[in-house]
Amino acid sequence: MTADLISKARAGDHGAFRELTDPYRRALQLHCYRMLGSYHDAEEILQDTLLAAWRGLGGFEERASLGNWLYKIATNRCLNARRAASRRPTKAWDIPGVEFLEPTRLEEEVWLDPFPDALMGGVVSLPPAPDARVERTDTISLAFVTGLQRLPPRQLAVLILRDVVGFSAEEVAGMLDASLDAVNSALKRARATLQQRQAAGGHEPPPAAQSPAETAIVTRFVEAWERADVDALVSLLTDDVFMAMPPMPFEYHGRDIVLRLSASIFGAGRRFDLVPSRANGQPAFGVYLRTPAGRPGVGFYVLTMAGGRIRGMTRFESFVLPWFGLPTSLPAL
Repeated sequence: MTADLISKARAGDHGAFRELTDPYRRALQLHCYRMLGSYHDAEEILQDTLLAAWRGLGGFEERASLGNWLYKIATNRCLNARRAASRRPTKAWDIPGVEFLEPTRLEEEVWLDPFPDALMGGVVSLPPAPDARVERTDTISLAFVTGLQRLPPRQLAVLILRDVVGFSAEEVAGMLDASLDAVNSALKRARATLQQRQAAGGHEPPPAAQSPAETAIVTRFVEAWERADVDALVSLLTDDVFMAMPPMPFEYHGRDIVLRLSASIFGAGRRFDLVPSRANGQPAFGVYLRTPAGRPGVGFYVLTMAGGRIRGMTRFESFVLPWFGLPTSLPAL
């Protein structure tokens, strides 16, 4: 069947090509997202990968699988994008009426985007390598994707291909035109870096997605945020909770300053409605500002959980709302 489709595609049959590549589209998109940390850039590289595959199908040698070949194209295009791309510029503080607080850290990965859970359905990965060190459930979380962006590009590619996608060291060496020793060395360094950062965090694992435990804490958060109730937030947050707001580079770490920032937002008279969604396997919300004329979308929040509490809130720009099937505004109450 595959050989027949390849023959038809080589003869110019676009339908045959789509039939060949459609089973890989979502997995390749996720792969590009992990490589780049950007949903928008991942979609661009996915389209570039498929175009390159269409044009290069005549040179495809069937000694390797079609999936292996597509991942090779996508990975190398992601590496080229990381080398060449001018990262998204940072933004100045732009929350009307809210006093700027000195951040506890300036974040480097300001281009990070959220990834819709709805696009992860049906994605089938290869079995993980026997010595893989990454938990399958953690390979799309914001924390994991952020950690990946801090790795050197070649280490990043090797770790994802080996520990997330599940290719063998020999296959990865072929994809990257590298020696087996170079691949194993890069993997060892990448694993050590990630493990070091995970150990430094030392948090409890989050509750299972959409479990009663997760639902309970999310419900309490929504009630507190929509009521502008800072006191109700206190018991929901870990001591080392953080708030990030890409593409503004400011991060706030620690319950006291996060509560101060929240109080400042509410103190400016801003009141919000939250519409539930999910991103990166985590609870998320479209955020709408209540005004007399309507409720414009002003952001998108993703919660990071630890045990029964919230250890992080990342606010993204409102332009991501359509990615999650959310409206750009709601009618006035």
